Amino acid sequence: MARRYLFTSESVTEGHPDKICDQISDTILDTLLAQDPTSRVAAEVVVNTGLVLITGEITTKAQVNYTDIARRKIREIGYVNAGNGFSADSCAVLVALDEQSPDIARGVNVALESREGDPAELESALESIGAGDQGIMFGFACNETPELMPLPISLAHRMARQLSVVRKSGQLPYLGPDGKTQVTVHYEDGRPVSIDTILISTQHAASIDGVSDEVTIQARIREDLWSFVVQPVFADVAIQPDEQTRLLVNPTGKFVIGGPQGDSGLTGRKIIVDTYGGYSRHGGGAFSGKDPTKVDRSAAYASRYVAKNIVAAGLAEKCEVQLSYAIGVARPTSIMLETFGTGKVSDDLLLELVQKNFDLRPAAIIRAFDLQRLPGQRGGRFYQDVAAYGHFGRTDLNLPWEQTDKAALLQSTARAAATV
Repeated sequence: MARRYLFTSESVTEGHPDKICDQISDTILDTLLAQDPTSRVAAEVVVNTGLVLITGEITTKAQVNYTDIARRKIREIGYVNAGNGFSADSCAVLVALDEQSPDIARGVNVALESREGDPAELESALESIGAGDQGIMFGFACNETPELMPLPISLAHRMARQLSVVRKSGQLPYLGPDGKTQVTVHYEDGRPVSIDTILISTQHAASIDGVSDEVTIQARIREDLWSFVVQPVFADVAIQPDEQTRLLVNPTGKFVIGGPQGDSGLTGRKIIVDTYGGYSRHGGGAFSGKDPTKVDRSAAYASRYVAKNIVAAGLAEKCEVQLSYAIGVARPTSIMLETFGTGKVSDDLLLELVQKNFDLRPAAIIRAFDLQRLPGQRGGRFYQDVAAYGHFGRTDLNLPWEQTDKAALLQSTARAAATV
């Protein structure tokens, strides 16, 4: 008998209060790394009505103006009207930063640059640079979408991005920066078969084209979102909404007050949105505002890279990888791999392939993905671009951990091992 169930994932727009914080934190990180790739950054941001607080621990040689960084990012997001309680030019920006604890830094401060030409010295450095903290990280991939992500979070992210596109392009100029999307997918025997519910909550102007009647406004928004958001997103999706699909738009009937005026925001409070929408387990560590010596970030990227290459190689339909680290210790304290019964070879063999073909020491991850130098190479922005709309499955960005360059090697090695 087929097992049927519903699974739901959500996303938020770049103007959501928590996402404002994530983006400011990662813009700070980008700016510091572009000047000083060895910067140690743990930047936290809080926003509320008319207020931005930047706090955390930063050690860097870079010279930056944190207030200007915050205002530029807020303006880019779209908060430029002081009348809505939060504006780039009128909000207060408070900065309260400390330096990183030397007890943490001592385990991660060996430089790689001078050792690049000597394999023995490089290997010694890779082994001696430990993780910036203890913790557990999960990576996941599945074959439900071309980008090897679960369908619910993929669709939720696409709709959230499309809300931003139609707002900034002027197609739907009455939309505000704040918004949330949610998609419920009907599964049978672990495969998506239909779209059950689409939910969009979007901030909007109090009147549209001179009309202020709430019923009329909500009917207009519903019609426009179907035409300019839902239909474009589903244009190339195999599973389409049908007559049974529910479309819910601003269920309370009104969403005029939004952003930090409507709710406070905090860096790192959307970790499920940032990853797999709840479809896979999460280790609990946030990404934004952290330099790549923090394994919460770099090892989560590496575990996604491992899982995605296994699925891309056709060795499993779903794959979850867990890594764990101890502060100051280079090698993972554990590696776990699970294919949920979809593996084409044994999980034991896959784990062996991972251990042989992926160097999961923090310094090796940073070096392989060039995580400290990407902001400088990309015009001073890299991490801020993944701070909204998900860190994984991004077809609009060229992310090193999304590459499937080891899939062919894994496939051929697995095939050879299976014949022995």
